[in-house]
Amino acid sequence: MTRILLGSFILLFLLASGCAKKPNLYISDEVMQEFEPAYFNFSYMNARARIVIEEPSGKTTRGTLNLRAKRDSVIWFSVTPGLGIEALRGIITKDKIRIKDRINGQDINMSYVEFENRFGLNLSLSLFQNLLYANVPEEFSYRDRLIRIGQFFELTQTRENIRYHSKVSTKHGKVEELTSNSMDEKGALLANYASFQDVNNQPFPNASLYKISFSIDGEMQNSIIHIDLSNISVSDTPITFPFQF
Repeated sequence: MTRILLGSFILLFLLASGCAKKPNLYISDEVMQEFEPAYFNFSYMNARARIVIEEPSGKTTRGTLNLRAKRDSVIWFSVTPGLGIEALRGIITKDKIRIKDRINGQDINMSYVEFENRFGLNLSLSLFQNLLYANVPEEFSYRDRLIRIGQFFELTQTRENIRYHSKVSTKHGKVEELTSNSMDEKGALLANYASFQDVNNQPFPNASLYKISFSIDGEMQNSIIHIDLSNISVSDTPITFPFQF
């Protein structure tokens, strides 16, 4: 379960759009004028959600996901399947990824450099934040490709051997669907942010679905994760992020 959950924050894979409208192509100056992606702005966040994990073996786990975060500093999470027994606890910082798997004993305690050397994926706290908050995955630049189709911008970005395809709403500037695949075919994932709610006058995804294809021990596995947010709050008051192995 540890690798499956971690994979959901790493690679995003979007179903192809069947829209038949003629796309409007934009040159660099026009892109900068019309494309305004929204980034979730906060100091501290505390959230609770229902989570359903469908593993490659067919096993389904239902439970509660608790999230805490400090912007640009820490993402903390805990998964409790039921009866008050915590299955997973993790913390992601600027330097490391640490996950305690209390069920399977598959703990992770690695720097980003160590993780890349082992799994071939270049990660960062910034990337994790953007995937969690339905932000554009990487900072937009003139080297990216952008078109507009109806009520969406479609953005293609390539960074560190990973290609991202973001479908961004023109209404609120958030990613609604995101495709990512590693160019060396190590994995892919479909992400769909089905709905958003207002949080401190900002759109935040409150229903998400991830379909993951991830290489485990040289074999491709598929898993699905559903997240339905039930409560979220932001504040300027510091909160704690308890974690130990």
